[in-house]
Amino acid sequence: MSLDIKSNSVKNGEEPVPAPATKGHFKRFWWAYLLAFLVVATVVVVPSVLLVAVPKIAQDKLNDAKLKIDGIAVTNTKPDSFLMKINSTIEADSSVSAVVAAFTGTMYLADVDPPLAITQIEFPETTSSSAQSVNISQEVQISDSGAFAAFNKALLSKDSVEVQVKGDTHIRVSGISKQYPVTFDKKFTLKGLNNFDGLLISNTSINPLAKTDNFKATAHIPNPTVLTLDIGNATFTNYFNGEVVGQTHINNLVLYPGNNTFPTTSDIKQLPILKALTTKPYCELDGKLPFQLQGKNVTNNGEVIPYFRDALAANNQSITVDISDAAKKLGIPTKCVGILA
Repeated sequence: MSLDIKSNSVKNGEEPVPAPATKGHFKRFWWAYLLAFLVVATVVVVPSVLLVAVPKIAQDKLNDAKLKIDGIAVTNTKPDSFLMKINSTIEADSSVSAVVAAFTGTMYLADVDPPLAITQIEFPETTSSSAQSVNISQEVQISDSGAFAAFNKALLSKDSVEVQVKGDTHIRVSGISKQYPVTFDKKFTLKGLNNFDGLLISNTSINPLAKTDNFKATAHIPNPTVLTLDIGNATFTNYFNGEVVGQTHINNLVLYPGNNTFPTTSDIKQLPILKALTTKPYCELDGKLPFQLQGKNVTNNGEVIPYFRDALAANNQSITVDISDAAKKLGIPTKCVGILA
């Protein structure tokens, strides 16, 4: 008797042939394998996207947003505090719906290295709309008077100052419950007062019999910035020909954006001024005399405001004052006269 045994062994160089039952199994249950693959892919890929890709996209979108300052008002000024109102617009990519949580941002003077922290600003919750108004009103306590004074000096003396606002917050993307940490970091340029360039004095009058309030005029002060500044009562030292000749007072000094007009009163030593009108070289100027003003003091509601006082005292403002009409009304010539003229 012979036994015929069929071998399933693989010959050299030949591939194994799947059993018909295995092929049938895959054909019948292909959907189960596909589902298992999708489950594994979801478990691995989705957390990676949520933990890595979404936060990066959110930070990139926040970095691309633009902060525009429409107006800043500094009012109710006190020695160690003030009321600050900021009207601003944030322009962002609205294709991704998201909400940025309220946060505390630090405002820096970025013209110096390292940037100088000035104050802190409380930003409200915002959304990723294409243009959103962000209005802030808060009482600011001055924690670093030196830094705040440095900012005011730069704002007064320069044509522009660079400002940075930075703070950590969270962003929530629509459809995802998780909040992701992001950093709000924006720089912008503020127009400066440029040492009151364009300051003019008009409507001068002289009282030769008085020792105080003996010179009155109208001051025209330009403010090319977006800032409203409640300075208070300001006193300036007057210089003529390198010598102190008196002081000028401007009360209730509030600078609004644009041109500002204020009445001024001065206590002036009149003899050096009247003498200059008729002697060289000033008698050749037809009554238009060069003065310098330097801030001496600033008070508001009876309190000294050191950050404005120090800013106004940091630089002299040169100004030409036409006193020809005031002199003529008193019969004082404004031409060179005499042998020494």
